[in-house]
Amino acid sequence: MTYFPQLFLTIHEHHHHGEGFDFLDILLHAMLDSAKMIPFLFLAFLLMELLEHRAGDKLVDFLRKSGGGRTGSAAIGALLGCVPQCGFSVIASNFYAGRVITAGTLVAVFLSTSDEAVPILLAHPDKAGMIWKLLVTKVIIAAVAGIAVDLVMKALKIKTDDEHIGDLCDDAGCGCGSHGIWYSALKHTIGIGIFIIIVNLVLGTVFGLVGEENVKHFLENMGMLQPVVAGLVGMIPNCAASVLITELYAEGAIEFGTAIAGLCTGAGIGLAILFRANKSIKENLIITGIVYAVGVLSGIVINLF
Repeated sequence: MTYFPQLFLTIHEHHHHGEGFDFLDILLHAMLDSAKMIPFLFLAFLLMELLEHRAGDKLVDFLRKSGGGRTGSAAIGALLGCVPQCGFSVIASNFYAGRVITAGTLVAVFLSTSDEAVPILLAHPDKAGMIWKLLVTKVIIAAVAGIAVDLVMKALKIKTDDEHIGDLCDDAGCGCGSHGIWYSALKHTIGIGIFIIIVNLVLGTVFGLVGEENVKHFLENMGMLQPVVAGLVGMIPNCAASVLITELYAEGAIEFGTAIAGLCTGAGIGLAILFRANKSIKENLIITGIVYAVGVLSGIVINLF
């Protein structure tokens, strides 16, 4: 494990020789790069808000009607999970707590949830073509994993205790429908825009201290550890994780499989809500472990092939 000492040594050498580090210049570039993305980001969120308000209730109702006892509902969860709308993984967590959906369906929704990856890639016009590749890959992984979980539970005759479904939107804390789509889109844009500025500033500082090529070389040298680390970052219950992973991928600093690992484990605040809504800590830990393992293994396999 010589990666981190080498990285810190490189930082020290660049700092000692005063090579190419100007914080004000980095700050300016971070602000300008982020400002270029804001219009694309706003349009992306506006489209998503429109989709959510026009079709969101129908999608939620469809998932509810797909049932908790049918294995095929995991495939439906994988498809609906990739729809970029507010709090879908949160709704799935509450549905599972109320036994409206199966554990496999919940796992499928978590794995396919794209969080902020779609608007971030849309904000990079040159990377917009990667959205379909990302979503299709995640849906396939999610559907296979979700169906497998349900089949294993059925084979082992594992049953979960019945619980009562709560108020989904209140639990989500998302304030759905309380404001118009323009306000919501602007609120999301400002929130994610701040994260993007912070991410760009951090990346710019690291690149400035170490050198962009050295950072990429460092990440490449991590080999199979790339998806392992990305999977851990993705599990942070905050959209900043998916912003960071997507930005690193857009910059070419990490491989596609690594991005998949981080974005598969990144279910937004869905996991956090699961621990709050579902009483069984054991179940929650098992589901979390499955999501992490599937995400990381998928990333490793994709990077290899």
